[in-house]
Amino acid sequence: MVRGSCLCGGVRFEVDAIELLSNCHCSMCRKVHGAAYGTFANAYKTGFRWVSGEDLVQSYQSSKHNTRPFCRVCGSNLPKTRPDDETWVIPAGLLDDDPGVRPCLHIFTGSKAPWHEIDDDLPSFDTHIPGYGPEEEA
Repeated sequence: MVRGSCLCGGVRFEVDAIELLSNCHCSMCRKVHGAAYGTFANAYKTGFRWVSGEDLVQSYQSSKHNTRPFCRVCGSNLPKTRPDDETWVIPAGLLDDDPGVRPCLHIFTGSKAPWHEIDDDLPSFDTHIPGYGPEEEA
């Protein structure tokens, strides 16, 4: 089991297992994380549980295809899912325990920060992984 929480600790969750970690370089993820990219964990819906603070979750519609949940107390970016998805997408910075996996790919590198150089050998995609999602920024 992997536990996670927001900055103020009001929102807490658990997942049975993290399936993968990926780095998103789109401009919206850079802005919401205040960093060169956002790292996200994916976990199956059946293994995700809110422990506390689900009532603190608010959302911002950042694009036609994406809503960004956040804690209304501290502003932390929070896990999200959609009714038709089988997984939760979890900002990896929320994880309180070692997820047991490491980042395995980069997405939206076509809009990465001009001041950041990717210096690893992980697979990189200009937009989404082909066939995975909308080609617009996450």
